[in-house]
Amino acid sequence: MSEIRQGRCLCGAVRFRTTGKLRGILYCHCSQCRRQTGHYYAATEIDDQRIEIEDAGTLTWYAASDMAKRGFCRVCGSALFWKQNGAKEISIMAGSFDLPTGLTEEAHIFVADKGDYYEIDDGLPQHVASSSSPLVKAAGKRD
Repeated sequence: MSEIRQGRCLCGAVRFRTTGKLRGILYCHCSQCRRQTGHYYAATEIDDQRIEIEDAGTLTWYAASDMAKRGFCRVCGSALFWKQNGAKEISIMAGSFDLPTGLTEEAHIFVADKGDYYEIDDGLPQHVASSSSPLVKAAGKRD
């Protein structure tokens, strides 16, 4: 049986449907994610072929850097997607899925850039930069 999930932006102008297994949630603490959302991102990921997006012309992509773009609804401003240039996968903001999501937590990334107003103490793995970077030990030191 295939896993099917649906989601949308706040106003409903952008809707999506995924089919298949989603990656666990990565919490991204980089400065771009914090600036876009006011805190940190919680995102999953799926292959491009396993997502259908309906947007009535309201999905807007912003080239946030030379390596990636961010998709959002231009009507309500909801942050929905993150896409690395040339990648065959798309990240989807976990909060945009309809309940129940069935999503699970995986790790924190870019913890070296986290805000100074909160702590990460949930016991999940913490990576200095991307999920392929060295893990940060509980005492805050690299492996």
